[in-house]
Amino acid sequence: MKTTRSYQKHSYLYLFLFFISGALGFAAQAQVMQDNQGVFGEFMNRTGNRYRSASGVPGPDYWQNRVDYKIKATLDDQENTLTGEVTLTYTNNSPDELPFIWLQLDQNRFMENSRGTLTTPIDGNRYNGDMDGGYKISNLQAKTGRSTSSKHIITDTRMQVWFNEPIKAEGGKATVSMNFSFKIPEKGMDRMGRLDVQDGTIYALAQWYPRAAVYDDIEGWNIEPYLGAGEFYLEYGDFDYEVTAPYNHIVVGSGQLENPKEVMSATMRSRMEQAKKSDETIFIVKPEEVNDNSIRAKQEGTLTWHFTIKNSRDVAFASSKAFIWDAAKIDLPSGKKIYAQSVYPKESAGEQAWGRSTEYSKNSIENYSKMWYEFPYPVATNVAADIGGMEYPGLNFCHYQSAGAGLWGVTDHEFGHNWFPMIVGSNERRYPWMDEGFNTFINYYSTKDFGEYPTSLDKTRNMVPWFEGDTREGIETYPDVVNLRNLGMTAYRKPGIGLLLLREYILGPERFDNAFKSYIKHWAYKHPQPSDFFNHMENVSGENLSWFFGTWFYGTGNIDLAIESVRQNRGGQGFIITVANKGEVPMPVKMKITYQDGSTEDLTLPVEIWQRGDTWSHLVNTDKKPTRVEIDPDKLLPDVNYSNDTWPGSAFYQD
Repeated sequence: MKTTRSYQKHSYLYLFLFFISGALGFAAQAQVMQDNQGVFGEFMNRTGNRYRSASGVPGPDYWQNRVDYKIKATLDDQENTLTGEVTLTYTNNSPDELPFIWLQLDQNRFMENSRGTLTTPIDGNRYNGDMDGGYKISNLQAKTGRSTSSKHIITDTRMQVWFNEPIKAEGGKATVSMNFSFKIPEKGMDRMGRLDVQDGTIYALAQWYPRAAVYDDIEGWNIEPYLGAGEFYLEYGDFDYEVTAPYNHIVVGSGQLENPKEVMSATMRSRMEQAKKSDETIFIVKPEEVNDNSIRAKQEGTLTWHFTIKNSRDVAFASSKAFIWDAAKIDLPSGKKIYAQSVYPKESAGEQAWGRSTEYSKNSIENYSKMWYEFPYPVATNVAADIGGMEYPGLNFCHYQSAGAGLWGVTDHEFGHNWFPMIVGSNERRYPWMDEGFNTFINYYSTKDFGEYPTSLDKTRNMVPWFEGDTREGIETYPDVVNLRNLGMTAYRKPGIGLLLLREYILGPERFDNAFKSYIKHWAYKHPQPSDFFNHMENVSGENLSWFFGTWFYGTGNIDLAIESVRQNRGGQGFIITVANKGEVPMPVKMKITYQDGSTEDLTLPVEIWQRGDTWSHLVNTDKKPTRVEIDPDKLLPDVNYSNDTWPGSAFYQD
């Protein structure tokens, strides 16, 4: 009996320990499953509504407001000032009455007490700017119906304009007009400014007129101040603007020049007509003619250059008497012909420098138009200035000392911005990755297509030190908060790599291209949010990508796939590969198997293997003997520990 009781006692203890261990094991397993299910579940609320569909397209009640501009401005090259008058017509398509609107006064950033100035480190950064500028605003009139108001409040880089009667919802209109002037900064935060060269001053004018802020269905008024790193979020409309400059200046601007007979001599017009039919670059103003006033339309006084552009979010222009000017034809997929043009000083000339700018511009525009969406503007203009690189609709400012691969890279990048965010009007102030990252991605393919210069976006393992760094930040980090040393990765390269992985590793080119082109088409001249992009890519590609969007675009997790073991299948034919996910970002596992007979086999395990845990075993049913198994044979993944990506095979036959 004692033995029996002892047996029973130990049996109960065994059962107790069994259940406890089972429960703990189940709990541990459940915890692992729960963690992985969190990765594979929805990472944000992406449900649709009547404004924005769950399929990632504008809903049946989608709306956005519209702003049309008429502007007249005069450039004074003696005082370095711009003086003008602007009238904007605001159309309120929202369901809300608007008692006021907000305008952006970006030139107020160049004041000693601006928020941007006061938040710039003592040792400076890329966004340095002069501090003796800012707008002078006068004669403001805000009209709704027959009622006129002059009430307004200026706060730093924003101005609130009040109406006596609110702008009616669903189509109501108002006009706001005012006079403005400002001193043109020499250092314009690497976005605008002026540059003295041997033959004169180059004026690069951007953010030069009061611009309406966006009112949308997500947060109402988007009123973040202009600090520096955060760029822009603007409404679409038609622009009709005039720039009066000294007679010996060449003025180029966003859109179509409407009065060439008034501002260009017969010689210049004849050359331009040749250029519009030529695949080769044609000079409009030759280097030796820069100081030859006989080629100008006038020999004294001023000239007024008149430009228009339709359905645009902004306009910029440049003016100088130092410009060499050349142009060439652009062929668009629809058969339409437009042209590329470049203006630059003698200091930038040369066949290895800005002499190739128009060629680069032509190739860039033609590639993006063919691959993604046709370029919508009548002219593509590249301007040499003291600016590293900055984009505006149909017009770039690129550094006047750029040459060779550097000039191609900056030209191609800035023109790529015509797709993001000029055509697809995302909110750069909050989500720089939706323009810089998407643009970095399409730049990769444009550069490959051009074929003369190397690409680097696919060299992802060169960036592993950053991915492992303690100071790294997530893509979602607000641009005016992010460490500027990280901005190149968070806004440009990491999101660009994300799209590259989607196209080349996860979805494949056909499914990705269908989804990405559909996203551009549906959101052209509209305002998508991140969730719209995520939803649309999933719906068109037919793939739940929450596991990727949630880990790659939000957070600082990394990819680390590993081969744990390769062993014989002792119960039968073949061999078993055990792989592990040691990182925070799961991935499908692409492997290349090399056999003793020299043959190879590609094997892909879907990302769903990680839904139930972080290890997975796969049976390769073959009578061949492997000598090598390699994860990611094309080395596309930025795997932070690629030492565990390969099984050499030497230990396979050892017990």
